[in-house]
Amino acid sequence: MSSVQRNVDHALAYPEPPASPLWHRHGAKARPLTDAQKRRNRELLDLAQRTTRPAHHRDPDPPQVPRPKNPRARDRR
Repeated sequence: MSSVQRNVDHALAYPEPPASPLWHRHGAKARPLTDAQKRRNRELLDLAQRTTRPAHHRDPDPPQVPRPKNPRARDRR
């Protein structure tokens, strides 16, 4: 019998590395939010979704500043 395995995923040349320790929580879990905190979060989220943020102002005619010449650029003639 042949020693070739037929059910091998050849896309994985190496085994997957172990997960980062940062992915695991150690210690106490976070406290659940109080009803007042949940209500305040909902109100702030609602307010943020209803208000419009000021658009980024872009100067329609910016001053033209000459670009410095690149000393390594080829001379195109």
